[in-house]
Parts: sequence; C-alpha cells; structure tokens
Amino acid sequence: MNSRLTLVALTGLSLLSQAAGQTWTHCNPMNTTCPSNPALGSNATFNFVDERPNNKVWNQTAGPMKYGSGGAEFTVAERGQSPTIQSNFYILFGTVSVIMQAARGQGIISSIVLESDDLDEVDWEFIGGNETHVESNYFGKGNTSSFDRAIYHPLDFIPQDSYHNYSTLWTAEKMEWWIDNKLVRTLLYGEANGGYNFPQTPMNVRLGIWAGGDVKNSKGTIEWAGGLTEYKSAYSMFIKSVDVRDFSTGSSYTYGDHSGSWQSIKIAQGNSTILKEIIAPSGVSGHWKALPKTARTAIIACAIGGFVILLLAVIAFCIVQGRKGKKERAIADAQWAKEQQETNQYRMQMMKGGFSYEHKPVQNS
Repeated sequence: MNSRLTLVALTGLSLLSQAAGQTWTHCNPMNTTCPSNPALGSNATFNFVDERPNNKVWNQTAGPMKYGSGGAEFTVAERGQSPTIQSNFYILFGTVSVIMQAARGQGIISSIVLESDDLDEVDWEFIGGNETHVESNYFGKGNTSSFDRAIYHPLDFIPQDSYHNYSTLWTAEKMEWWIDNKLVRTLLYGEANGGYNFPQTPMNVRLGIWAGGDVKNSKGTIEWAGGLTEYKSAYSMFIKSVDVRDFSTGSSYTYGDHSGSWQSIKIAQGNSTILKEIIAPSGVSGHWKALPKTARTAIIACAIGGFVILLLAVIAFCIVQGRKGKKERAIADAQWAKEQQETNQYRMQMMKGGFSYEHKPVQNS
C-alpha cells in the first residue's frame, strides 16, 4: 500500500473517534461484566430496496429514514440528525459487504462501521466533499493514542454518483478492505500494536450518516470532514443491501475476562434468537418470499387455473342463460301472437254483429 495515501497531514483526525455518532458502547467488558452478545452464527443478506428492516434485527436511531427503489435512505436535513441503523446481532470474524452510494455535502460523513462493546472498530468513511478518495480506518479497545491508521484510497469513480460494493474481510490473522472486486488494504494482526489494537472481539454492524462539519464539533473534526456543514439542503446516502457472514457458529458471545482478546470469547452453542428472527418470514410479502420457488409456481398455476375455471363457468352460465332466455322469449312471443289472434277474431265478430246482447229489466217482487 502506498504510504503517501495515508494523508496523516490531516491533523484534525485526532478527534475523529469522539465525533463519530456510530462509535459508542452501552457496556464495556474491559471494565465490568456485560451481557452476552447475540450471535448471527450464520450468513444473512438484507435487502433494503423498498423493504424496512425487521426492528428485532436492526435498531434505528437518531433521525428519519425512508425506504424506496434506491434502498435505505439516510438523510441529514437539519442539525442534530445522524440517522443510523445498528444490527442487534454480532459476528466473531467474518465478512460484511455493503452496496451503497455515499452522500454529497460539505462536512457530511457516510459511514460503515463494525464496532465491539470494548470499542474495537473497523471503518469505511466517505467525506461528502471528497469525490476522489474513500477512507479506511480501525481502532483497538478505543485506543486513540495515535492517529496514523487512516488510509485514503483513490477511486476511479465518484462514490456520491453510483452504487458500489464496500466489503470487509475479518479473521484472527488479518483484516482486508475491498472495493467491488479489488483489494485495497490488508492489516495483519501483528501490525496493530503487536496485535493489541487489532479488532478481535464480537462486532455488530452500524450504518449511518452524520455531520462531521457541524459547528459544535472540534476544529480538527471539522477540518477532517472538509469544512462546516451549512444545512442548506438535505444530504442523503443510500444503501441497497448488506450481506453479513459470521465465521463462528453459536447462539451468543460472552467475554470470559477483561483482556479483550479473541481467545477469551466464549461461544454458546445453538442458534441465536436473532437468527430465528431473520429466518422467520414476516408479513404477507415475507411469507410469500419464504415459500420455495416450486410452491410459489404451483400457487400461481392454481390461481390461474382457478381463474380460468371461474371464467369458463361464467361463460357457460351466460350461454345457458342466453339459451333459456331465447326459449322463454319464443314462448312469450307465441302466447302474444295467440292473444293477438283471439283479439282480432273478437273484433271481427263484433263488426259483423255476431254477438247479441239482450237487456232485461229488473222486476220488483
């Protein structure tokens, strides 16, 4: 990797980790005993095109979001907004691939973050005013004693104009950052402060957008973000899908001590409740998609067949009713003709005087 791409000249990077709204923890197992982390323990792909994620699998915070043909839309339209979704599951080594389009806007940061409860962290950061580079970064145990980890990768496309696949491969030996099908960075375990700062504890996935250029942030953070955010318009990033693969299997991950090493993590056997939520279909659409293709084909065929049978029945009914109507009309026409004939005969006889009428006076007794 070309060291000139490190761009450490951006001294404002020193306060980056404090500014990022996606980096925080409810309970730090380096300091105390914390609850277990629900494991993914498998593979899962999440499609955000026109589909809102299951709130038992993903937690949404800090601002409005929409879902449409462009995928999940994360928007900063005013100060204080930093919409984020965070997975309720964790992985212990694995891959995360995100199909996304970054947001434009001075001071606007689009982020893909993997985060542990003990503040191990792996980042993709997109600066809204930078159309030529994307940043990769990492932290171990929240260690911010040095800020020489960020690398800026040159791009042959504009990340704010099109969707691309940003992937991270994570094992106990190394970390890799990929753009589409191109490997752009490799971090070996020993290169991260002898392994101590190497991200190695269960991490969840956090996707979001925030204003690094907000006037309330530090000068260094604002400079790193490319300048002050002026909030003259809405700034949006879009994510179409997320593919996550957990290289471990089990129901949960628990820190066995306060060392923060991957060897200390205890894996409970079984399937996690989160995985059951992911597998279980939700709603009419979810149940339909959960059916095997052959079953969906059979249902469609039956529906079409039922419609055809119903249509044929309606046609047959109309034909029968039409024939019945014609028969009844013929009978009615014959009856009418007969009545007309009898009426004409009566009139002819009246005209010929064929009928007599004798008046007899009433006699009183």
